[in-house]
Amino acid sequence: MPSEPGPPAQPAATPAQGPARDAAADGPARGSEAPSGLRLSPLTPADLEACLALDSTALGGLWSAQQWHTELAAAERPGLGLWQGPALVGLTCGWLVVDELHITVVAVHPAHRRGGLGRRLLEALLAEAVGRGACHATLEVAADNGAAQALYGALGFQTAGVRRRYYRNGQDALIQWRRIGRGTPADDR
Repeated sequence: MPSEPGPPAQPAATPAQGPARDAAADGPARGSEAPSGLRLSPLTPADLEACLALDSTALGGLWSAQQWHTELAAAERPGLGLWQGPALVGLTCGWLVVDELHITVVAVHPAHRRGGLGRRLLEALLAEAVGRGACHATLEVAADNGAAQALYGALGFQTAGVRRRYYRNGQDALIQWRRIGRGTPADDR
């Protein structure tokens, strides 16, 4: 489910979150085959064409090739893809800023939606971010995207505010966040 972020070069900082669970216990090891024949692996610049194709199909062409290249090439921008054979059927990316993961995109091919793939991707990305020292996660979601809001809510995200007219179509975005890693008690706001 797309969270339809703004350009990947402009994440926003938000407040700290509540407790998280370890995603590694629920999904396959990175780069391994799941029982469904799906393989989860890190995205790299070599996956640019696959990301562009999925973006076009699932998100209507949200990002340009240059934006995708930036997303895939930077070390502080972890991205994970879910592959069925040679086809990319889902992806998620984020941007690590100090101790916060800003989730920039979540996309699942329309033919593969409503099967838990978005959740599997997000859990794996959150686990990756915790492994890299992140304590918090944030994202934006369209105010009318009930399916995405349900997914994020099931993963412990809470709405912290609104970005008015955030999307190209003038729609508002809900700012959502949660705590994902250990920090000091002062981090528990």
